[in-house]
Amino acid sequence: MDYKKSNAPTNTVTRDVMNLCDQTGNIYESVAIIGKRANQISADIKNELGKKLNEFATRGDSLEETFENREQIEISRFYERMPKPTLIATQEFIEGKVYFRNPNRENDMMD
Repeated sequence: MDYKKSNAPTNTVTRDVMNLCDQTGNIYESVAIIGKRANQISADIKNELGKKLNEFATRGDSLEETFENREQIEISRFYERMPKPTLIATQEFIEGKVYFRNPNRENDMMD
């Protein structure tokens, strides 16, 4: 998914927790799902940022060769302004874009 085009807010939003448990019926299960999705998003963003910043990496180990690169700074600022992974995950969950399943419930239905 393209997180850059997410319509998630960039700052904290007060939410009614009862709306979060509409899909699962359990607020704790909803928070666990959102937390796991936020971890996935965070890992994806970290990998993407790492790949982009590795293009600017210098191969020398000396401290004298360190310099500021304007493009590198702009990339870092862009990722800092993006919504946090928890906000993106919460927005996806509310919009019904997150697939989840509970194996315990599936086993209960089979019995």
